[in-house]
Amino acid sequence: MRLLIVEDEPQMANLLQRGLSEEGHSVLCAYDGSEGLELARHFEFDVIVLDIMMPKVSGYEVAKKLRAEKNTTLILMLTAKDAVPDIVRGLDIGADEYMTKPFSFEELLARLRALKRRANVGQPPTLQVKDLVLDPATRDVYRGSTRLMLSRTEYSLLECLMYRTGKVVPRRTLIESVWGSTREVEENTLDVFMHMLRKKVDIDTSERLIQTVRGVGYRIRAERPL
Repeated sequence: MRLLIVEDEPQMANLLQRGLSEEGHSVLCAYDGSEGLELARHFEFDVIVLDIMMPKVSGYEVAKKLRAEKNTTLILMLTAKDAVPDIVRGLDIGADEYMTKPFSFEELLARLRALKRRANVGQPPTLQVKDLVLDPATRDVYRGSTRLMLSRTEYSLLECLMYRTGKVVPRRTLIESVWGSTREVEENTLDVFMHMLRKKVDIDTSERLIQTVRGVGYRIRAERPL
């Protein structure tokens, strides 16, 4: 699994990173809530292991902001706050699992496996347009035999377009679907990310699938242009 550890104690973060990496997981660490929030916004993870008491932005605020932005990445709160009101607050804000410190590493691994199984239930079907394939279950994207390494934002934009293949998706719809309606995002920001997405999806192929509909939005072209 692709894991993000958000933990302000470097020793704990490094222990978790080493142990989880040895179990075959891909792990990134953030050492405060602000850094964790930015990584969660821009990269794809299966689970975020999130401490609560951190400088700059607390774990509660990280979870709250991500859920407000329609980020559905699984969140496991791992914290010393073990009072029932703290647990209830964390789950109500959007955490999928809650563990208290001290903890056993074996239990953490078991909780991560359980979260992964839960996420696998009722997975949506693979999306495909020509040789472009997007798997919502694994969040993998391929163009032909080449796996495309997309940022979270790029992936979300492509997924939004592919669910509406052949239809024009208005600019405002794309912005609200990817960034949420509560964030102020300029339209030129959308254009920048679409440009980066195009460079990955269409750059090495003669058939370009992402089309700009000037003054309206973007679409994934389902048919071969005349």
